[in-house]
Amino acid sequence: MFLETVEVPASSSFSAPEDRPTWVEPPPSSSSDAHGNGHVFLPAPEKPCACILAMGRATPPNRITQSTYTDWYFNVTNCMEKHELKQKMQRICDRSGIETRYSILTEELLKEHPEFYTPGQPSLEQRNAIFAKEVPKLAHEAAIAAIEEWGHPVSEITHLVVATLTGVAIPGADVMLTKSLRLRPDVKRVMLYMLGCYAGITALRVAKDLAENNPDSRILICCSELAAPTFRAPNEKFPYDLVGTALFGDGASGVIVGAKPQPCVERPLFEIRWAGEVLAPDSEKVIEGTLKLEGLQFYLDKTLPGLVAQHVGEFCKGALENAPGKPGFNDVFWAVHSGGPAILSAVEQALQLRPDKLAASRLILKNYGNISASTVLFVLDELRRSAAASPASLLHHAQASLHVPNWGLAIAFGPGVTIEGALLKTCPPPSPT
Repeated sequence: MFLETVEVPASSSFSAPEDRPTWVEPPPSSSSDAHGNGHVFLPAPEKPCACILAMGRATPPNRITQSTYTDWYFNVTNCMEKHELKQKMQRICDRSGIETRYSILTEELLKEHPEFYTPGQPSLEQRNAIFAKEVPKLAHEAAIAAIEEWGHPVSEITHLVVATLTGVAIPGADVMLTKSLRLRPDVKRVMLYMLGCYAGITALRVAKDLAENNPDSRILICCSELAAPTFRAPNEKFPYDLVGTALFGDGASGVIVGAKPQPCVERPLFEIRWAGEVLAPDSEKVIEGTLKLEGLQFYLDKTLPGLVAQHVGEFCKGALENAPGKPGFNDVFWAVHSGGPAILSAVEQALQLRPDKLAASRLILKNYGNISASTVLFVLDELRRSAAASPASLLHHAQASLHVPNWGLAIAFGPGVTIEGALLKTCPPPSPT
């Protein structure tokens, strides 16, 4: 037998040998109190708080103008005769709140790959071959932007967290990034596949845990997302495909996270004070994706905004209980995933937010569309950029009350249905020398 039961008489004492195996933890340290009584256990030292130290963005060079996208889309897929679908698509684009997006799918690329929009033609292999190159390429550009802002050599990066919904490759984008960025060969990697739009916050949560349990570590997050997996010709059988085609864009985000920022050397932007998630009950059919030979078949139920509105208030209230004074919803700043105008309106109404609270989210939606996991990090980046540009920026509206520190919530939504969020506190800018 692997284990034996050993009876020890009650009167006897058992002492572990001095040469205990290295995997056996020693007993916690203790000291005597003022009266000489032993076994007064000392409290564990408080863990340092993880901070966002730098951020970067990247998009493909191909820019889409939303007002003319319908004509381009129906023309390039040889579907100009589908007048009803075309009119429906134009209405969706007009109401999307989007003006521009970015995409790797140029007309030239689609001419090389007619299988992407030819019904019944397998294209998964061809798509994955493109994604295996384009996902790490876009992530590389975002990572370089974040690393340059951080201002430290890549040799100081100890961990890499990569998130993508785009394709599946072995080895993955984490390995390709390690090579292209010339990271240390012993960098510790985490690959997050197929989580969806909330994965940007998941990556922050993972990085927070890594940083706080390894205070000298520096974690690079890369979220790289492409809308091409779901691109196909318009089809009357799948009218909800039009929504995804009208909303999603391409983009990557890079973030550097670490605890114990070096004074006068690193410039922390946000402290990550708390992170968590919740599943809405019995909602697994609301957002679905299935990999087929023709690409990723995506389904988004129209009940999603209402479901988010039903559950987001309780989740955010619980998150803010971790902030001093338990501030109200309008006392903090917001980085909300720009999933679409209906999602943003649902959050705004459910939380009774002032219109300015979601201004950064609406701006990212306007300029980039929904870029899945990268979106919420783009919004957070927009907030800190606006704060740096103007003292009366979006971010500083949270300081209307002198009793409320500059706290905020970053939240995103995705399959499950999952609501994931992070409680943040802005870091003061460095004092002028």
